[in-house]
Order: sequence, then structure tokens, then C-alpha cells
Amino acid sequence: MHRLAVALLAVFLLYGCSPPPDEESLSSDVDTQTSTNEALSAALSNTTPRPRTIVIASDPWCPHNCEAGSDREGYMVDIAREVLGEAGYTVEYVNVSWARALQLTREGQLDAVVGAFMTDAPDFVFPDTPQGRSAIALFTHPDNRWVYDGPASLHNQKLLVINGYSYSNELDRYIEEHHANPDRIWVIAGPSPLERAIYLLDQHRTDIFAEDIYVMAWWERNNKEAIPAPRQAGVIAEIEAFVAFSPAREDARELAELLANGTRRLLASGRIQQILDQYGLSLWTETP
Repeated sequence: MHRLAVALLAVFLLYGCSPPPDEESLSSDVDTQTSTNEALSAALSNTTPRPRTIVIASDPWCPHNCEAGSDREGYMVDIAREVLGEAGYTVEYVNVSWARALQLTREGQLDAVVGAFMTDAPDFVFPDTPQGRSAIALFTHPDNRWVYDGPASLHNQKLLVINGYSYSNELDRYIEEHHANPDRIWVIAGPSPLERAIYLLDQHRTDIFAEDIYVMAWWERNNKEAIPAPRQAGVIAEIEAFVAFSPAREDARELAELLANGTRRLLASGRIQQILDQYGLSLWTETP
């Protein structure tokens, strides 16, 4: 997800924004729920060439990208749909687990992912202007007083992460180093992992959960469950977020340039702020 101009990005996009089964294997990332997603099934089974259709995918990560087919599908989806639509493309947005979205897009079965960091898929084709921005933090149970103070402070803590996610260079290195140790790293998967992660944190099944602060603020505002909001224990990185295109598409660079130019145009016109208004977000706000 890359850049407009450093100065412009300084004010760009940040905002105020039944229990699951006990265990989940990584094999669930193959998506038992994918077959129920009619839009995804149609996208994968359609053998008719659709050169002016762009299918983008992600797990729900609201407000950046939300539930496909809902009234508000996420400001990044809205930006992509408006920019590419003006160029004559039809944008279809589908939900699938993040690891699966990366796999299918890398193979060329889908056209792009939304909500990607450059570290998620460095082989993808990224616009040079981001469509969003993320702030990754660590969260604990509200009764837990632990505070993040660098990777060393994660000792004796069980960190819950989502399969396929990149969080920051620092945290990604820690996860890779300790990935095989279940006392330190717990990886979950699936097309809607946020609710499960919050549930596991509430049940003291894990100590820490890594997530975007705007996603957590959105969840808290819209939470209808009795689960108390997790406590933020420290921001670890602020990262640009993008709609990133499949390296299998011959026109990926053309599409990335089109989206970058259109994003800059919407920024300059104030249209992006109008889109953000629908999510209660502001270009000028530093925290949710």
C-alpha cells in the first residue's frame, strides 16, 4: 500500500474509527465456509472472460474493508470501486480467509486483495499511493496490566495471531522465530477471525492479541455481545494499507497505476473525506 507524498500521507486516512469451538486447526484455512459464499464461488467458477471485472478479496477488517454485500463494505473497497469504476471496471468484493485470499490472488484466480501491507505479499503489484493506513497494537484482557516494551517483553506471554497476517517487521520476526512454540504463538485461521480472537482473549485462553486499533475501535462501537472490550497495551507500528493486484495479471501494473492516480485525485478533491464520513472517520484524526 504505497505512497502519495510523505507530507500528504501524514494526514491521510486515520480515524476514529455463540462461542466458537475450543480448538481450530490450520486446515480450517482451506475455508469450509467458502462454499457458502456465493459471490466467491461464482468468481472462481466463472469461465467466461471478464476483462473489465476486478474481483478483490479479504476477510472482514472493518472499517478498512467490511462484510461483503453489506451497506458499508469498507472505505478501501469504496475507494477502489469508485476509482476503477470511473475507468470502466466493475469491482466485485468477496470475503474469504486472509491466507486463502492471498493464495487465490497469487494464483490469478482472484484479481486483488484489499487491506494488504507490502510485507503481506511483496510479490504482489502495489499502487504507489495507499488506499488506507493501519496502526497495529497489542491487546490484552481488560484485567491484564501488561504493557508492550519491545519483543523482549513478550517473554512468558502467549501471543494470538491470524494465519497469513503481517503485523510489522519487528513482530513478524518474533512470530517467525517462535512459531513452533505453542506457549508463545497461537495461530488461528478462518474467514472471520476477529470475533474468535476476542472470545479467546476474554476466556483467558491467550494473553495477547495483535490487531489494528481502528478495527478494534469499530468492533467496540458495534459490539452487541457482553464481552468487555480488550485493553490496548501498546502500538507497535503504523503501516500503509493497499489494494494490491495479482502478479498473475498482465495488466496489474496498469491497474495499480490507475488506482494510485485515482486515489490522489480523490484526496485532492476531498472525496475521500466524504467516503470516510460514512464510517465516522476523519483524515485529520490521529486516534479512534
